[in-house]
Amino acid sequence: MTRRAAVLAVTALLVMGASLRAHHSVSAEFDTNKPITFSGKVKQVEWTNPHIYTQIETTDAAGKTVVYRVEGGAPNSLYRQGWRKDTLKIGEVVNVSGIRSKREDSFNVGQATITMADGRRIFAGTGQAQAAAQQ
Repeated sequence: MTRRAAVLAVTALLVMGASLRAHHSVSAEFDTNKPITFSGKVKQVEWTNPHIYTQIETTDAAGKTVVYRVEGGAPNSLYRQGWRKDTLKIGEVVNVSGIRSKREDSFNVGQATITMADGRRIFAGTGQAQAAAQQ
């Protein structure tokens, strides 16, 4: 193997390894036995790779204000399905259903579907998001 081929092979392995570490398994972070459903106001939408995150402000059972960080699909995937950075408006009331983080001190929600006031749904995961958007 030439020096150039060896450098290319090592570089490819490093890039692939970084990519694999960056993307996580749902079961690694979220507990499928901890479903959650709530309504709240959109506080912020973060269009970042590898997932979009939406911060939803709501009130818990004790009356305390809580901000959940809802993990969505990949920006490119959602964009191809017709969603844009302004699809969810700050202050808009939405319904969320998903699963809680495994960490007790976390307010992260995964495998989530956000239902807008007009009934449109987003963030249901790659294949699910497209089906939900068409309903």
